[in-house]
Amino acid sequence: MSTSQIAVRLACPNDAQAIHDVTLQAFSARQPLDPPADALSDTLDDVSAALAGPGFGVISEVDSQIAGSLLVRLDEAAGGQTIATLRRVGVLPQFRHLGVADTMVRTTLRGLADSGIRRARLLARMELPQIVAWWRARGFLIDHDVPHGFMMSANLPVPIDVPTPDDMRALGQSLAKHMRAGDLVIASGDLGAGKTVLAQGIGEGLGVAGPVISPTFVLARVHESAAGPGLVHVDAYRLASAAELEDIDIDAALADSVVYIEWGAGLAEGLSDQRLEVHIERLPGDLRHVYLMPVGRRWREEAFDE
Repeated sequence: MSTSQIAVRLACPNDAQAIHDVTLQAFSARQPLDPPADALSDTLDDVSAALAGPGFGVISEVDSQIAGSLLVRLDEAAGGQTIATLRRVGVLPQFRHLGVADTMVRTTLRGLADSGIRRARLLARMELPQIVAWWRARGFLIDHDVPHGFMMSANLPVPIDVPTPDDMRALGQSLAKHMRAGDLVIASGDLGAGKTVLAQGIGEGLGVAGPVISPTFVLARVHESAAGPGLVHVDAYRLASAAELEDIDIDAALADSVVYIEWGAGLAEGLSDQRLEVHIERLPGDLRHVYLMPVGRRWREEAFDE
């Protein structure tokens, strides 16, 4: 298992050369396209102009070495709303398979959500189905065809401040109103962030038999409900791969229950392309900052912030 430390930061004007280098190397390492990717014709001046706005750049570093970058352009959409367009998402070949792109994109989407932006889009080439699938796994769906590719878009995470454990439990109860049999919820966050408290609230909202406690040592606990779908509560903290998660036979539970997986990020996404991802950040004091990320059409229209 890699122990590399991935850090994400906003780019400054002096990063233009580094972003230009990352973009050229990353896109040159992909299969040849006809016509070639627009990114390969970018100049240093183009990158500098992009960093000057409207928009910004993002740098990802692995053990303090620049490993990836992306550009965000902020456009005005219908109704005067701002939409974020992701561009030039690239990772240097030597840093692939470390989760650099995933960390960089998820961090960027959360930052956009915190700034009040609710939608993001990007262009994906149709000749690269693996890239299209990668973006689908992160909540982006195809909106329409464009020359040589697809325009994809996603609702951004819904950010919610949660001051106390009681508020976290209440959030779980509220989320349960949106849930039905077959739903998958993947929760991430540091130790003590509140993932189990959120699960307790969901269990209370579903009316399951309790108590809902951390299933760390048994991996999964099944809670039946007389009023609707039950809750399967999974702790993937000690699992090293998606294959180990499959051994629990969660697929069978998904048919008639809500499955809630703590520590499931990077392991459980393959269980369903329709899921709710919950990321919890600990802030000073008891405050928690929760991001609700809808993935797939099942969750796209849910109004969590109402």
